[in-house]
Amino acid sequence: MSRTGNLSTIIIRRIDGLTTRGSLRGNIGTMSDQPKLEATRMPFGELLGIKIVSAAPDRVTAEMTVRPELCTNPAVLHGGALMAFADTLGAYATFLNLRDGQGTTTIESKTNFLAPAPLGTKVTAECSAIHRGRRTMVWQTRITSEQGKLIGIVTQTQMVLDPLTPK
Repeated sequence: MSRTGNLSTIIIRRIDGLTTRGSLRGNIGTMSDQPKLEATRMPFGELLGIKIVSAAPDRVTAEMTVRPELCTNPAVLHGGALMAFADTLGAYATFLNLRDGQGTTTIESKTNFLAPAPLGTKVTAECSAIHRGRRTMVWQTRITSEQGKLIGIVTQTQMVLDPLTPK
């Protein structure tokens, strides 16, 4: 984990086909995009209960069930949980575009909250590329209800980090 400003951010790094987040997880260099993300352990994403539905370098789609521990009062999805859902997808999408040794971290995020997501419902997020450059990538994530109602929109910028150099 790293800190940028006042927000905790996620750093994902690829090293010779390996994914790291404090420790190496094993070789995932030959997998297709969805299994690659499923093999890329992100503990906070697991805590949220994020399930990847589809993945490609320009789009990642996932689902999350609104559980009591993700709610505020009244029993609707907490705004921070919605933002974390989108942030995780943006990190995953950027990861699919990194070269070996590169990493990523969120450097900016903006959220529009448009409707509540009640306890017990499932929300779907679709994270789409706005810009995929060498230094930054910008993603827009649309979170919708099971009925297709727009719950929120998150736009985030991911910085692409160069490979670590040994000291």
